[in-house]
Amino acid sequence: MDLQDKDGSGRRRVYLDHNATAPLHPQARAAALACMDGPCNASSIHAQGRAARAVVEKARGEVARLVGAPGRNVVFTSGATEALALALQPDMELAGKPVHCDILLASAVEHPAVLRGHRFADMETIEVDASGRLVPDALEEALERHAAAGRRALVAIMAANNETGVLQPVAEAARLAHRHGAVVLCDAVQAAGRVNLDIKALDVDFLALSAHKIGGLQGAGALVSAEATHRLPALLAGGGQERGRRGGTENVPAIAAFGAAAKRALESRESEAARLCSLRDRLERAILETVSGSHVIGHDAERLANTTLIAFENVRAETLVIALDLAHISVSSGAACSSGKVGASHVLAAMGVDAAHASGAVRLSLGWSSDGRDIDLAVAAFGEVVPRVRGRPVRTV
Repeated sequence: MDLQDKDGSGRRRVYLDHNATAPLHPQARAAALACMDGPCNASSIHAQGRAARAVVEKARGEVARLVGAPGRNVVFTSGATEALALALQPDMELAGKPVHCDILLASAVEHPAVLRGHRFADMETIEVDASGRLVPDALEEALERHAAAGRRALVAIMAANNETGVLQPVAEAARLAHRHGAVVLCDAVQAAGRVNLDIKALDVDFLALSAHKIGGLQGAGALVSAEATHRLPALLAGGGQERGRRGGTENVPAIAAFGAAAKRALESRESEAARLCSLRDRLERAILETVSGSHVIGHDAERLANTTLIAFENVRAETLVIALDLAHISVSSGAACSSGKVGASHVLAAMGVDAAHASGAVRLSLGWSSDGRDIDLAVAAFGEVVPRVRGRPVRTV
């Protein structure tokens, strides 16, 4: 499927939903296809199996380098949801010693895969400020309260929010958590390849990644531990793959693509961040100037260079997304995992965004396939579609 095809109408389709899934990068595609020419079970000991194992281990090293970890600390999974579920367990080993966590403390803007708690029966959300950043004092109060009651916490904090792009104070939160004996899990899905990620500098114990957010294939993710001696009970026992940490035959083509995407993301991170920031700022300025009653949510906080969440007054986001789709512009009204569900964003609710604004918020997220022409076409479409949807004329600039 060509995401830049003309839909049979001679019009270019603009894809601005990289936070949902990025188009497959050519380097990742080539890596996956190279694995499909023959059998590739990485657990087999014959020549083809050894070749597949070499591919997996090469990719493991490339994914590890993306977050500053050694390869042996990477466990491949079917995606970030499984990686998070693997970490969201009360019992684990840290540095070879058994550890039990009594409660999950998660920021109020975490992904639903975290907020549903997985195997934690007891969970508490920590407030965020109006910009969507976790409030450190609120986290410290919760940590002190539970520590005084003899309860150890697992603290979950994402590196960057998938809806707003706002960056979280992960290192500060991790220092507070460790001071109270807590364990720290970081959802780095949206931040990987877009900002500098170093698992040691962040001071987290576990970090979750997804392949298809950085130009890899869907069906591959990873949980990275700060230490090789950090171990979690396997969700899938299987045949002992991934050193007994995740059973099931490795998805070698998807893992190979993951490695290639991670390598490309790491090598191009700084230049790509500058390029996307310029495109995003240009997009925001043009929409705010062209469309009356539009507001960028989280603009006063440090954000990912590729992400903007814009609220339009007197517009329903779902209606606007459909109208833009008919105009050949692909955007989102929130996290893709929630598509088809009617209801307010829990992220915007936690930020205290006015319900009228929140109901008209659409997310635009750029990536490796985005260029200046996409921006121009998107701005023109918003300028035409929003007034039509709300029945108002475009503001004269």
